[in-house]
Amino acid sequence: MAITRRDLLAASAAAAVLPCRMPRAWGASLPREADIVVVGAGAAGIAAARRVQAANRKVVVVEADTRLGGRCATDSATFDVPFDRGARWLHNPETNPMVRLARAAGLDISAAPLGQRIRVGLRNARPGETEYFLAALVRANRAIDEASRRGDVACASVLPKDLGDWAGAAEFVLGANGTGKDLGDVSVVDKARAQDRNAAVGCRQGVGTLVAKLGEQVPVSLSTPVNQIIWNNREVVVETPSGRIAARAVIVTVSTNVLAAGNIKFTPELPKRQLDAANKLSLGSYDRIALELPGNPLGLARDEVVIEQSNSTRTALLSANIAGSSLCVIDVAGSFGRDLTSQGDKAMVAFAQEWLKKLFGGDIAATAKKSSVTRWNASPFALGAMSVAAPGGQGSRKILTEPLGNLFLAGEATHETLWGTVDGAWESGERAAEAALRKIGALTDPNATERAPAQRRRTRGASFN
Repeated sequence: MAITRRDLLAASAAAAVLPCRMPRAWGASLPREADIVVVGAGAAGIAAARRVQAANRKVVVVEADTRLGGRCATDSATFDVPFDRGARWLHNPETNPMVRLARAAGLDISAAPLGQRIRVGLRNARPGETEYFLAALVRANRAIDEASRRGDVACASVLPKDLGDWAGAAEFVLGANGTGKDLGDVSVVDKARAQDRNAAVGCRQGVGTLVAKLGEQVPVSLSTPVNQIIWNNREVVVETPSGRIAARAVIVTVSTNVLAAGNIKFTPELPKRQLDAANKLSLGSYDRIALELPGNPLGLARDEVVIEQSNSTRTALLSANIAGSSLCVIDVAGSFGRDLTSQGDKAMVAFAQEWLKKLFGGDIAATAKKSSVTRWNASPFALGAMSVAAPGGQGSRKILTEPLGNLFLAGEATHETLWGTVDGAWESGERAAEAALRKIGALTDPNATERAPAQRRRTRGASFN
């Protein structure tokens, strides 16, 4: 029995948004001054820079990587169709400004595929099994919601004990696949507060392509890592190998793992309160193994998504025949995904072939013509996938939004309800830019915002994949 995307979305309650590869040169020399410097050219950084530009203030974006996009990265060269190495979906298209901007830029936006399937060994799940699984998801999700009203503990500790053979699949959907971490490492409050992610849409050219497109008119200096930020309540100095930039404010959009690792020196040091918050919002692990499988050896439909009835964390999610092509992508996440990716590319491809053979039979290794993998934990400018609050750590998201003199933090980790999504990163960038603009006196009317994030409330829902 095939299950619809709506079925799974109604039953689960988390989103996985991951980490594009589009090189872009920036020819001018690094400016020596600006009103606001933005550190990082991912979705949050680009959104922040665009907002500063809209206020007619000078902004400079410095990016350590050789490309725009951050954890949004599209590979348009390896396969016949774009391969999103990071984030694949946007959400809530009716209210999401990125969707409007994408269409205005001539990019193609379409709804996420509806086809979903569960395998039980070498066969598809029977109708009764599928219904039991969906019911297990609903019960697990309800238990997490109810527990979040009493305190902030680990999601795994409150799951029903009688989920039977479907406990593993439910934990994978709600935990590793939904957040990048196993449920034992996920806060019930963070999980319960996730906003509506039911209406997912994708970009035919790739989400990474979209984010890079939206940054085309932003002044960005690529391959420019920040060594030190000197900050106080009046001005900031951003030091890079290419020179120093004096500014009136700085917006830092690096990931929580990069922040906590101390890869950027702050003078004075960041307060312990903010560093502790970053540590409690460490990034989960979520990676992809892409295989070109000509001739549709799995016998699946276009854009069909498959999970399995699993009894361990050694499992994955398959997106088959993407956009009608031969590209199949296997997502691995959580503790198993982290261990697997640490073993390298060959081990990842071998697992994908072994897993597909277990579910569909045949000689997948002989069928595969091309492969590509992501390893976001080893990417020095990301160090992981999306932020996830540890048990007791949900309040850390709000802490990261607190201004520190003329220094502001942004990124998906700072969004209390759209964490782990491109949408949340974009909104956080706009929000931080407006706070910085107010700080330097460039935005005095509290209601004079391009859009008010606090007013864009959504009903909490879920996202699958």
